Amino acid sequence: MKPDRQQMFRVLLPQLLDALEREIFNDNSAIWGPSNTSSNEPFPGMDSILNEQGSSKSGSSMKQCIPNETIVKIVGSITDPSKQVGPAGLPNSARDEGARLEEEKGVLRLEVIQNSLYKDVPKQHLLWLVGMQNVYVLQLPRMPKEYIARLVFDSKHKTLCLIKNNAVIGGICFRQFPSQEFTEVVFHAVSSNEQVKGYGTHLMNHLKDYHVQCGIYHFLTYADQYAIGYFKKQGFTDNISLPKHKYEGYIKDYEGATLMQCTLNPKICYKQLSKVIKRQKEIVQGLVEWKQSKINKVYPGLTCFKKGVSRIPIENIPGIQESGWTPSSVKEEEHSNVNQKHFLHIWNRLKAHNSAWPFLEPVKTEIAPDYYQYIKYPSDLQTIGEKIGQGYYKTKKMFIADVNRIFNNCRMYNDPNTEYYKYAGNLQKFFISELKEAGLYDD
Repeated sequence: MKPDRQQMFRVLLPQLLDALEREIFNDNSAIWGPSNTSSNEPFPGMDSILNEQGSSKSGSSMKQCIPNETIVKIVGSITDPSKQVGPAGLPNSARDEGARLEEEKGVLRLEVIQNSLYKDVPKQHLLWLVGMQNVYVLQLPRMPKEYIARLVFDSKHKTLCLIKNNAVIGGICFRQFPSQEFTEVVFHAVSSNEQVKGYGTHLMNHLKDYHVQCGIYHFLTYADQYAIGYFKKQGFTDNISLPKHKYEGYIKDYEGATLMQCTLNPKICYKQLSKVIKRQKEIVQGLVEWKQSKINKVYPGLTCFKKGVSRIPIENIPGIQESGWTPSSVKEEEHSNVNQKHFLHIWNRLKAHNSAWPFLEPVKTEIAPDYYQYIKYPSDLQTIGEKIGQGYYKTKKMFIADVNRIFNNCRMYNDPNTEYYKYAGNLQKFFISELKEAGLYDD
């Protein structure tokens, strides 16, 4: 590839992938809409991705620059079975792709089973539970055997079993707390001779889809130092957003382990997510390569600086406007200076409010020794004031998010019947009224 095209690829690809990421996590995205499977578009959701790429000076969007037949051709080349290769031939294929194909072929199957004290349990289910217990004992040697057996056969716990050749090769033991809006993931293991095949990720994706159907959108688990990396790959984080009173006293506490949380998106089919993202990336890459093939003009470098010129307007750079650049960023900078004045005024008003006293300074560990174990991203009015002075807040969203983090952290750590919880609500209402008065509030 020529150097100029390599440079263009490096510039365009991150922009397109960033737009793709925003589309995926947008609740209103067409990708996750009910009409997705029956859509007549060559690629559902691509319209909004292309429209977000900004317009040139003439106002034409990137979508208008790419003929629809080109998109159809690119998608067709990706979905054509004759042009596809299997997982073994894809160095960057998703880790669960092989497991998903095995399930589609009937080699694997998954079952959610549990013991019961009130009704007969099928013999096969009991055999699978015994097999699952054996897998956990072998793969989790630091867990007492009696403890594993008690939870696996407890009627309040369920097990998602991964079955191959009618034998259990892995699974996840979990307990649901519908009234508390979360599920505890207790054990998760795959037989040693079946590991590194994507089965663990496939199991977790099935568990996520199962809970979306149940209307439970939060997982909590305690991970030891060897499992933290794995759970992070599955979408877990040690930044717990679930209020403390929701899970305290419900989830089992493990000494030396890290509490982690995963929040589910009800519009995502997790079993197909990696497949959808892979296909989208291939389409985006095809569009970038098509765009590159149409760029034949190479502009010479700027020579004006050799003549003593210290700066020139951005729009005078040859080819910059053809690339789709607009002077909107300059206007945004001017608007940011106006916002700084609003931020400072609102901050002073918040500090003077009667309910602000618990939030004026960072929380002291002498008052709340375990505060920073639960709150990973603290915020307070003193810190926000320092950031305003440093010009940290470039947009109103950054400022609003930092202030709201004060209230969210307070509700997460304190029980609803405490005075701190009440003060957070009072101050947040006042904050919203100040934003509206400054014209910074978006409904």
